[in-house]
Amino acid sequence: MVSADGEQLGVMPLEAALARARDEGLDLVEISPMASPPVCKLMDYGKFKYEEKKKASEAKRAQVVIQLKEVKLRPKTEDHDYEFKVRNMRRFVEEGNKAKVVVQFRGREITHREQGTALLNDVAQDLKDVAIVEQPPRMEGRLMFMILAPTPKVAQKAREAVKQAAQAAKRTPPPQGKPSTESASAEPAPVPDEQPAAP
Repeated sequence: MVSADGEQLGVMPLEAALARARDEGLDLVEISPMASPPVCKLMDYGKFKYEEKKKASEAKRAQVVIQLKEVKLRPKTEDHDYEFKVRNMRRFVEEGNKAKVVVQFRGREITHREQGTALLNDVAQDLKDVAIVEQPPRMEGRLMFMILAPTPKVAQKAREAVKQAAQAAKRTPPPQGKPSTESASAEPAPVPDEQPAAP
């Protein structure tokens, strides 16, 4: 048996261990059932479960959730529209997300697939400082697409930003409830004049 402080208390019968746990106001928790003899520890089990849940919540908050953002282009996309969409993709990738770049062909445009490939290559070239091509251009029906992922350096930066945000949220005290000003400023509704009942 192990005490709440981590001190080895030696082997003892179950009744004696339970009595000791009762005396100290703690729970007797079996932590290694396969050992011979099994290892038990004195602890406040409710507090232990609460701390485990809190640790799991903090770890989850510090995780980077990678999303796949889709951006659609056309073989004849105007330069201004192209630049706007590339800026958006850059922002997505810098946040640690992946970008799926789709070129949609309509009508006879499908006969000029090389234009779609050239367009996707231009995107990859324009974003090469922040993104790598995770999946090269490929056709699927009338769509040609590729997937860009953040470079290791950008991904690391995004992870650090999420971690810092999680630590800042942890340090910030929860907002205090604002006093209700509604009751103080609200004026009583005017009571309509009673009309005499018609005879």
